Amino acid sequence: MKSPATHYFHPLARSLHWSMAVLIIAMLFIGVGMVASVSPHHAWLVALHKPLGIALLGLAMLRLIVRLTHSTPPLPTDLPGWQKLAAKLSHYLLYVLMFAQPLVGWAMLSAGGYPIMLGSSLQLPPLLAQNIQSYALLRPTHTWLAYLFFATILVHAAAGLFHGLIRRDGVFTSMTGSRH
Repeated sequence: MKSPATHYFHPLARSLHWSMAVLIIAMLFIGVGMVASVSPHHAWLVALHKPLGIALLGLAMLRLIVRLTHSTPPLPTDLPGWQKLAAKLSHYLLYVLMFAQPLVGWAMLSAGGYPIMLGSSLQLPPLLAQNIQSYALLRPTHTWLAYLFFATILVHAAAGLFHGLIRRDGVFTSMTGSRH
């Protein structure tokens, strides 16, 4: 059952939105750093990337629960229909990517025979049996999903700035929680 509609997103939804935004962008850059070169920092980046991806998957689950149990502010009534549709579809895409990216990464590592360690003693179970063909398919899939995620985030941020700076219609402030 959803809570009644308000002019602002639920405080937990706002906290998850902004903290996950920072973590996801960090993950995308960590991923680029991991594959761009083999540097002395490569092992550290990999060791950071895996558990952070799993943490983001957990946060995405929490975020979906919050989204399904709390109403969201309505979009402005004067917003063109195509923009309302674009907003809805882009949010769906962001949620799909929040789940798909870490799950594909986990499956890719499982297929490659690489364990996902959370700390020094907790190892996650593999999602797939070790299989080099699956690994060869999932590795570029993980990369292309990252590109799509980054592009979607850029469009999402641009739309937020458009609402906050140009239209000043309350859409941006509904996620910041500010009164102005």
